[in-house]
Amino acid sequence: MSDDAPALVVEPSQLAALDDTPRRMATIPGSRMFEIKEALAVFRAAAPDEEIFDASQGDGGASLPGVPAEILETAHSLQLAHGTGYDKPFGTPEFRRAVVEDYWALDRATGWGPDNVIAGQGGRDALIKAYEAAQLLGHRRRGDFVAVSRVPWISYNWGPYAVGANVMLAPGDEADGWTLTPEAVAACVDAAAAYDGRRVAMLVVTSPDNPTGRSMAPERQLELAGAAFRAGIPFVLFDWIYHRVTDEAPHDLNAFLLALSPAERDRCIFLDGITKSLGASNIRNAHLVASAAAVKLIQSRASHAVIPSFHSQAVAIAAYRMGFDRAAASIVSPTNASRAVVADFVAERGIRAILGKGYYAFLDVGPWIDRAGLADGAALGAVLAERFGIAVVPGVYFSEFGARWIRFSYALPPEVTRAAVERLWRGLSSL
Repeated sequence: MSDDAPALVVEPSQLAALDDTPRRMATIPGSRMFEIKEALAVFRAAAPDEEIFDASQGDGGASLPGVPAEILETAHSLQLAHGTGYDKPFGTPEFRRAVVEDYWALDRATGWGPDNVIAGQGGRDALIKAYEAAQLLGHRRRGDFVAVSRVPWISYNWGPYAVGANVMLAPGDEADGWTLTPEAVAACVDAAAAYDGRRVAMLVVTSPDNPTGRSMAPERQLELAGAAFRAGIPFVLFDWIYHRVTDEAPHDLNAFLLALSPAERDRCIFLDGITKSLGASNIRNAHLVASAAAVKLIQSRASHAVIPSFHSQAVAIAAYRMGFDRAAASIVSPTNASRAVVADFVAERGIRAILGKGYYAFLDVGPWIDRAGLADGAALGAVLAERFGIAVVPGVYFSEFGARWIRFSYALPPEVTRAAVERLWRGLSSL
């Protein structure tokens, strides 16, 4: 070819297809989570001496002590020894070993090891990488659906959409906390076909759930995976980012993997990390455990995109080597104590609530919305923040099906949680 002629990177037959989808796609809105504190500022201006309560937090680094100084100091020493040169797109071998050996204690019988781990720069980065893998390795096309629960975490609505996947809210019964069922999974597959023959590329299973706090036993999660595979869904993502924040046993990845056949294991992707259980929100470390094929694809693409920082891995390595129960105690212990406070509160006040594990209680405030003649939980949230100095997250921020609910975060010291629920009750009682 002449040096004067433009050249292609790939063969003409391999060119990405012309696609005018961006012309028709909805504009992805910014997360309204960042607006919540603005309403608290109204209360603070009116009552500067009154205490305020932020029960909107999903951030143990802000509302609780966060990562212990001992871990940060160890991580800094690891960074000094490691230097500041480029690392691999998957992270570092040291991080992979810490995840497999110190954190999960992964059994060789699973057939999985360090090569099945890839680091992410926080949960959102890891999720985007998982959505890409599901589309490219599953039905091998974009535009199919990621199926999520009826009232999902805000970024589940828009993260898949940003990388060319559509999102479908599965059927669910409000009385059962919109829990996913095998029947709901099958219904999503049937419904997808009505949209120009689309299919479901991935099912997302979260436990404990954000925003509802709903928790599912491993047996229930395995049942959902089986239903997905039978329905032709190529991948199931298990979001376990909150599973260490519990007064029970955390999820056992070994038992889970060994309950699946080798072929089924390769269709599962597991997300975990330190942003929630260690209060490391601004450190940004998460990891995926997945098949060798998924990891290879993600690693290749990450080499041209987001390569995780070593410092975030160093914090995780230090915490995993310490023993994660000890490392996360300053987050998990007060949150567990606060959960008991919230459980007593909703029982005493007769509030319908979803209260599993993790950080959140989902409270049905429909009776108070009706009493005040308000439109939904967003209008109620503004009243609570501006007039009573307590911030919660309106359920309508997650989906219209949660419009009469609010998310109350109890990632707080128990004495603060006790004062916060009393302030909440004061606000509700005034309506």
